[in-house]
Amino acid sequence: MSPEITAALAEAPAVALLGPRQVGKTTLALEVARTRPSVYLDLESEADRAKLAEPELYLAQHADKLVILDEIQRTPGLFRPLRGLIDAGRRGGRRKGRFFVLGPASIDLLKQSSESLAGRIRYLELGPFDAGEVGRERLDALWLRGGFPESLLADSDAASLRWRLDFIRTYLERDIPQLGPRIPAETLRRLWTMLAHQQGGLLNAAALARSLAVDGKTVASYLDLLVDLLLVRRLTPWHGNVKKRLVKSPKVYVRDSGLVHALLGIGDQEALLAHPIAGASWEGMAIESLIAAAPEGTEAHFFRSAAGAEIDLLLKRPGERRPWAIEIKRGLAPKIERGFHLACETVGPAYRRVVYSGTERFPLAEGVEAVSLPELCQELAA
Repeated sequence: MSPEITAALAEAPAVALLGPRQVGKTTLALEVARTRPSVYLDLESEADRAKLAEPELYLAQHADKLVILDEIQRTPGLFRPLRGLIDAGRRGGRRKGRFFVLGPASIDLLKQSSESLAGRIRYLELGPFDAGEVGRERLDALWLRGGFPESLLADSDAASLRWRLDFIRTYLERDIPQLGPRIPAETLRRLWTMLAHQQGGLLNAAALARSLAVDGKTVASYLDLLVDLLLVRRLTPWHGNVKKRLVKSPKVYVRDSGLVHALLGIGDQEALLAHPIAGASWEGMAIESLIAAAPEGTEAHFFRSAAGAEIDLLLKRPGERRPWAIEIKRGLAPKIERGFHLACETVGPAYRRVVYSGTERFPLAEGVEAVSLPELCQELAA
């Protein structure tokens, strides 16, 4: 990610690095700071917020440095002064790499920045570790514990689970209320847990609303919040120009497999392998890893027809006319269902891959290859 950040700072006056808490945004920012004159402000610190009582005056003193503003959501009023300073810098000959802002991808943050810094800011997303980054050796640990660094690298599965339970509690009781929405923590926890139980299922907002005893609009707003915070993914259906009856509802995934397991009380590998969620959980981890590995601007969808033709993941990379069709299987002996072939006849993908738990690459059928998850991540990134 550091080269990507460096490139963005060379091209845009402001760069926003967005992602969930504890994913490593600050670590990356400090790594960037070591490569150039910089000043770092943690806006959760009262002392650092006090420095910005007159933001134009303070920041003008550091016009020759990269200013890193961590936890930018704590001071949303800063975006307007940043716009003035960027425009003044442009007139003075400094056009790029002025500000590096870090924060959660919240509705308010994106709205504030897009309105005040339109045309002046580049967005980058930082997610947890994925299969392309950890490789085969740590793939089982990644699946069980998820990709948040402190969870993945914990001394034991028990310590990892404790960290994830604390993470969930902190988000519900502190972080989300700080962002503004007044949502009962227990209601949001129940929704999050329901989504974990239905990992990879089609969204049925009406059923969720009935279970939570709220209306459909309320469920939609809660789900929007979890999506904006990069904690939940809505995978939209692929439609294309076909004359078939296709599923219109999105699939919904809790994005980090470790959070899925924490929400469901799954603490170790044995419990995970025995749990009905295992297949859907592995699929979700694979989808997150493949989307993360694909080039920026890649479109991600799934395909499902009313007749049962289905493709787990379609990835259309920038500049390519036809997508990659990817089927996801947990196990060492993957088999292709007829529905995958039927769906591929409709979609006409450029490549057909079946991701499985093994390590060898081999043909499964004409034009279809079985490949490991880390290897396919590398192939997509190439």
